Amino acid sequence: MADGPLAGCRVLELAGIGPGPFAGMTLADLGAEVVRVDRPGGSGLFAGFEHVDVLNRGKRSVLLDLKRPDAVRAVLDMAARADVLIEGYRPGVAERLGLGPDDCLARNPRLVYGRMTGWGQDGPLARLAGHDIGYIALTGALHAVGSAGGPPQIPLNLVGDFGGGGTYLVIGVLAALREAERTGRGQIVDAAIVDGTAHLLAGTHMLLATETWQDERGVNLLDGGAPFYAVYETSDGRHMAVGALEPKFYAELLAVLGLDEDPAAQHDRAGWPRLRERLAAAFASRTQDEWAEAFSASDACVAPVLSLREAADHPHIRARGTLVERDGVLQPAPAPRFSATPTALGSPPPVPGRHTADVLESWDVEDAEALLSSGAAVQA
Repeated sequence: MADGPLAGCRVLELAGIGPGPFAGMTLADLGAEVVRVDRPGGSGLFAGFEHVDVLNRGKRSVLLDLKRPDAVRAVLDMAARADVLIEGYRPGVAERLGLGPDDCLARNPRLVYGRMTGWGQDGPLARLAGHDIGYIALTGALHAVGSAGGPPQIPLNLVGDFGGGGTYLVIGVLAALREAERTGRGQIVDAAIVDGTAHLLAGTHMLLATETWQDERGVNLLDGGAPFYAVYETSDGRHMAVGALEPKFYAELLAVLGLDEDPAAQHDRAGWPRLRERLAAAFASRTQDEWAEAFSASDACVAPVLSLREAADHPHIRARGTLVERDGVLQPAPAPRFSATPTALGSPPPVPGRHTADVLESWDVEDAEALLSSGAAVQA
């Protein structure tokens, strides 16, 4: 039995890519029983690498041919016993399969039906293909990231797929679960990456409204425009991240670097070019390791810029167990943490169909043996 605050919650995930699986992984990390419905030939770009697909950890997999009416009926049987269903198809696809919200809610009025898309269920672009980069481009988020005078820089797919997408699907699902428990009424959660990404920009829009933020990149307080909130190269070609926003932290930065700048002139923009040059020269005088040691016990808000693999060896990350390695795969531990219902790393990612027979039985799907013998359901 899974641990965590969602123990006992049943989630049905119609297999997709990116933010949908991330949401399913997060719910599994929180203790939910997540069953992923895979389709024959559905692994796509990651065929052959299913065993390292961290987004599928903690889940069980059933392989169903959704072109077969009996397989669709099996999913509806499972939806009748689920608390949550999540899907990441383009608008209208689930309906054409016979697995849309109306179909599923008719079988289970308490069901939370989570829909994950880039553009949303309606709007001029709703039925068009897209990816993270395009979604965040339309919200202004991509425009805001990068250095002054340079092109926009792609923040991986953290802001769109996983931040504005999968995370907001989880938020919506949890809120709708609370409502279902209170009223007995399920509902549809329309989680769109454009909506979530725009929501993440709430603080930036506040600054924009006060005219303390310019609608261009690399010239503002939090986008590298300020010399005391920026990244600097060290003598060994590595980098240090500086976030000394508050006056006392800025004063500490100057003290550790041995610079005789006037702390009171921190926000004098006329002096920023010269200050940036002095900070750059100071950081370039030592290696990253030397500066990391110098700032290790300081409130200057300075940290070494580590690679993904290096991060696992940092004393703080290691002490908290923030990153773990299992079966040779480096991955994040479940987050956040709970005092009364602690979470634990779920089972390794299954190959598609690994649990088909077991799931069909434990979820009381009708005619399970006939599904397996006909090929509508496949046990890997």
